[in-house]
This record gives sequence, structure tokens and C-alpha cells, in this order.
Amino acid sequence: MAVYAIGDIQGCFGELMTLLARIQFEPNRDQLWLVGDLVNRGPQSLEVLRYVRSLGTSAVTVLGNHDLHLLAVAGGHTATRHDDTFHDVLNAPDRDELLDWLRHQPLLHHDNHLGVAAHGITMVHAGLPPQWDLATAQACAVEIENALRGAHYHHYLAAIYGNGPFQWSNTLTGNERWRFITNCFTRLRYCDEQGRLALTNKGAPGTQASSLLPWFAVPNRASANLEIVFGHWSTLHHAKLDARLMQGVHPIDTGCVWGGTLTSLRLDGKQGERISIPCAGAQEPGRGIIN
Repeated sequence: MAVYAIGDIQGCFGELMTLLARIQFEPNRDQLWLVGDLVNRGPQSLEVLRYVRSLGTSAVTVLGNHDLHLLAVAGGHTATRHDDTFHDVLNAPDRDELLDWLRHQPLLHHDNHLGVAAHGITMVHAGLPPQWDLATAQACAVEIENALRGAHYHHYLAAIYGNGPFQWSNTLTGNERWRFITNCFTRLRYCDEQGRLALTNKGAPGTQASSLLPWFAVPNRASANLEIVFGHWSTLHHAKLDARLMQGVHPIDTGCVWGGTLTSLRLDGKQGERISIPCAGAQEPGRGIIN
């Protein structure tokens, strides 16, 4: 069995199919790990959701910020944005089944036995704050998963928008706790050395304020012993970072929806093998949808 992690698809169904053909993916033999943001900004969110759901246990996906945004829009908790392109999902006859399936996906996936790493491999969409070790991250993920899967999941979806609170404390409760945990798993790029989140900074390393670091570069990060696969940060693959900062972290969002590439990373016996296919791009940075 081969196990492949794949970067942010964002509704680019054609590119996904091209990449799967390139790596010779067989659902009855292999497994996909998908880092989230299955939907939005690309042209075929509906096809992506239908296909990934059809794979059953041959695909593992974690939720990204765009996936949660779709659920919040569908639930009437926020309005669509000018560059949202998941109307095909909202208008689909099987919308309720797809949204219910999406709502039951995790925020974090960890496999103790996969690969050569002593602690296995962990997958999240965006990142982990420096105070969280694996046990804390898993417990926080379960909190959100239970809220999202429960009968009162609308309360959670109504609470997730906003940048604060900025600092982790185990004493956080209610909506603030939900929001902080969700922002880490689905939006995190930068924080300072004390772990204060800086969610409005989105550029490649080198463009941020001098007090900020990529989340994985914070000294004494509690998750530094983990191998972490993540997406979300499409400008990161352009950065020329010290290889020591990248030890144990594997970013695989290579900007498919922006005309970059869609990337797979082999996680099993041929660990580390990357394959990327070029993408035409469905959106242009700073300008919106490409017609």
C-alpha cells in the first residue's frame, strides 16, 4: 500500500485527477491524506467532495478554513464572499449528505506507525501553536470535532469568525476557546516567540514583522519531535528557508488554485518522494477569478 499526502485542492478537480493518474493511485490498494481546503476558489468543489467521499477509508482528510467557511455559509452563519466558488455544492441535490460528511471530518490526523519517524506522522491543515505537544493538540482537536459533529453544531459555526483570542491558555472557555483552537488548526502561519497568533500576516517568510516567526520556527516548540504534514500556506514553497527550520515539517500547499502546482508527498516506504503537476490556476492573486 502506498500512502500519499496531497496539498490544498480547493475545487481543482481536473488537476486532482491528473495528479492521481500520475502517481498511479488505486483506491483499493492505496490511501490519500488530504490536508484540507477541499473546496472553494476553484471551479469544481462539488466534484471534489463527491469523489473524496466516494473513496471511503481510502482517503483521510482534515478540515481547512475554506471547508469550515462552506459549512458556516450553508448554515446561514455568514454571507458568501465575492471570491467564493462553492455555489455548486450549495445548490446540489446531495448537498445535505455532502455537508454532513464534511462536518464529520477531523481537525488532526495522526498515525503512530506510518513512515520511518519514531512518532509517526501528524497531519493538520495549517499549524500548531508552540505550546501544544501532540497530546494537547489531539485533545483540542477532539473538542472541536465533538462540537462540529454534535446536535448543536450551529453554535460552533456561529462562533468561529474572528482573530482573537491571540494566546493559548488552558483556562480559555466557550466561544473563545473554540475560536483559538480553530484558528490554529486552520489559519495559523505566524506567531511570536510567546505563541501569540498573528493571523493577518499571510506572506512568505521575510515579509512579516521582525517580531514574528513561522509557527514551526519558534524556539522550543512543544511539537518539535513530530513529523507534521500541512497545507494552507501557498507562498511558503517559494521561500528559501534554512533546512534546519524545516526538519520535521512538510508543507505541501504549492498554490494549485493560483496557477502553481498540485503536489503529492509519499508517506510510506518511499517517504519524501514529491510529485507535482502544473496547474492552470482558477484565481489570480489580488484580482480574483480567472474567466
